[in-house]
Amino acid sequence: MNATFLDRAQLRYLSDHTPFYYSPKVALVPWFADNILALAAPVIAYWVLSLVFHWFDMSEWKWLDKYRLHESEEVKSRNLVTRTDVVIAVVFQHIVQTAIGYLWVEDKPAGAQIDHLANMVQMAPYLERVATGVLGKEAGAQLLASRGADGLYSVYWWAIPVAKFFLGMFIIDTWQYFLHRAMHTNSYLYKKFHSWHHRLYVPFAFGALYNHPVEGFLLDTCGAGIAEWIAHMSTREAMLLFVVSTLKTVDDHCGYKLPWDPLQMFSPNNADYHDIHHQVIGIKSNFSQPFFIHWDAILGTRMTRKDIELRRSKRQTQKAQ
Repeated sequence: MNATFLDRAQLRYLSDHTPFYYSPKVALVPWFADNILALAAPVIAYWVLSLVFHWFDMSEWKWLDKYRLHESEEVKSRNLVTRTDVVIAVVFQHIVQTAIGYLWVEDKPAGAQIDHLANMVQMAPYLERVATGVLGKEAGAQLLASRGADGLYSVYWWAIPVAKFFLGMFIIDTWQYFLHRAMHTNSYLYKKFHSWHHRLYVPFAFGALYNHPVEGFLLDTCGAGIAEWIAHMSTREAMLLFVVSTLKTVDDHCGYKLPWDPLQMFSPNNADYHDIHHQVIGIKSNFSQPFFIHWDAILGTRMTRKDIELRRSKRQTQKAQ
């Protein structure tokens, strides 16, 4: 085992210290393999969060009124599909998603099956090259001698997993933006497939995955699978990505602009942003989903509430003239 700059004390440090999120268990849930849990967790997350927002919808809490994007009666009168049909379609998509995922998601080694110390030792020469290349041979060697183990620990347990997670998010956003945009710009694709989703003129939480089965497979199932593959994620990393993307998708369709909702705070791509896309005025805008809005901003398809107000005031001015 070539540890380069690492001595025995540093090796013991790396071996004995693991981050708070790490579990040495072979399976996170007893008698439930991680690859199966990775398929079940997003489905559970979808319906749990959807039921929370459905509870909000059915409640008569007046304090929620100021956060609702649409009145309850508007949801019933303007949507072109019943909630029962939505549930059936979403359950079907979850069945297809789970069946394909079972064939796709591998039962990769996890927990105690992975020799993390050996993996970190293999990374040590690369860290050494970077340090000596940037700082010079002598300064780099001094830094590694004093802080090398800490640096290796941080890169292995934090920098790489975080980078892989954000890469997965970027891939999902990119895949969904361009496919979603194509579904709107191509009349055949829109009429045949994507128009299903826009029967929900006023979105609600458990309608987030109300799609034509073909679109559901291409947009959501394939997008998540490709992100997991390109980012080279472990099963547990993929599980986290799948759960967060599912929660974000549900939240983007929830119909509430909540100032204390963490899923709406970390990105401007939220329920209010996506609600514009479901209206006639914004149907050719705001294609980004589920995380960020960079593609809309870069490619000129972003629309805000302020943009809508400016358009309406311009029309009123033109009519007055």
